[in-house]
Amino acid sequence: MDSRPPMIAVDRPTVITGAYVATVDPDRTEHPRGYVVFRDNRITEVGAGDPPAVDGARVVDGRGCLLTPGLVNTHHHLYQWITRGLAADSTLFQWLTTLYPVWAGIDADLVRTAATGGLSRLARTGCTTSTDHHYVVPRDAGDVFAAEIDAAAAVGLRFHPCRGSMDLGRSDGGLPPDSIVEDLDDILKGTQQAIERWHDPTPDSMLRIAVAPCSPFSVTADLLRESADLARTAGVRLHTHLAETVDELDYCREHFDATPVEYMQQLGWVGEDVWFAHAVHLDDPAVAVMTTTGTGAAHCPTSNARLGAGIARAKDLHTAGVPLGLGVDGAASNEAASMLEEARHALLFARARGGPQEMTVRTALELATFGGARVLGRERELGSIEPGKLADLALWRLDTPAHAGITDPVAALVLGATPPLRGLWVNGDVVVEDDRVVMVDEEQVALDVARAHRELLRKAG
Repeated sequence: MDSRPPMIAVDRPTVITGAYVATVDPDRTEHPRGYVVFRDNRITEVGAGDPPAVDGARVVDGRGCLLTPGLVNTHHHLYQWITRGLAADSTLFQWLTTLYPVWAGIDADLVRTAATGGLSRLARTGCTTSTDHHYVVPRDAGDVFAAEIDAAAAVGLRFHPCRGSMDLGRSDGGLPPDSIVEDLDDILKGTQQAIERWHDPTPDSMLRIAVAPCSPFSVTADLLRESADLARTAGVRLHTHLAETVDELDYCREHFDATPVEYMQQLGWVGEDVWFAHAVHLDDPAVAVMTTTGTGAAHCPTSNARLGAGIARAKDLHTAGVPLGLGVDGAASNEAASMLEEARHALLFARARGGPQEMTVRTALELATFGGARVLGRERELGSIEPGKLADLALWRLDTPAHAGITDPVAALVLGATPPLRGLWVNGDVVVEDDRVVMVDEEQVALDVARAHRELLRKAG
């Protein structure tokens, strides 16, 4: 039983002392016995040994712990939290055609419940910043986008929701049912309203909006072009699924006479303000385009394996300098929804493909932290432990039987079992304490999720 005092959230400086500190700064500095001081929402000091005296500070005992930057999730579908376990042995296209009719029944209340469950789980796995790609907007469902934003505020995570969309229904050759696709004008209007209502571009922002048509096989070229124009006029980022499966490669060749990246490049969908989810099936010219344009990628190794989509060229992308982060992806294709598992699986799958030198444990941690911050355009504020950066921090206990005696703390984190969190801070506020989410009642959240799951399946018949 951990007898250390609670980390009461108070309006005073916090000092974390005695921890192994992996800063993930430009020099990849690590302090075997280090400290971090933060005041309000900013880190003020980082160093080795004993911390300086800080008047009135709350001191957190980090002995036996590893302190890292908070993990950054660059791709997710929170509404799917209440549809886990369905179509468990299907390919992507089979999985989508099975689940689209179920998702057609979501509404704002169900999305709020699903997002609260999913975000709580992310917090428990060290995530401090999460995106969400919400592209299912049924008619008469209420404000599903506002619902997930409410959930993120309730849990306490920094949030980058992406206003997704689909305008190519089954009757026009797309995969989704016509009942969950929108008219082009309605999409553009709804996206503009979301940006005007919620997007906060300030450096301390807890909420930023991105524009995110779903995928080449569920949206029209007109939607992609006009969404890019809208996003760039508003100064927000662009996101979509791309090159996830061989089926998608075949679809793009058949319909556009191009590879997925060639198609997106034709429509203006490359640049430092763009990131693609999955990016599994890339040829060398595609990697070159992403490198020269600064286009980013969200690597989702668990989901890619769950759906049999393949193993992305993570080392090639990273070595080439492509902004590369990790993503949990939708909980219906990754039931664990653990950001820390993504770091582990990124490493393991890379090594399975290219040998033990293909990815180091520290590169995996980098992808989960600084890499994700770079993908979201927030590398100046997030992703490393440095003075002046936002106090988004994860303190992992490595003194439990599962981790005690592992020589390298970073290897213990990435290769070992998921350790309990001594603490998780977002914007300087305590979100997880002693492996418990403090902002919501987790037991009630679980009951609500189970009830929402049953309700949605009942709607689907």
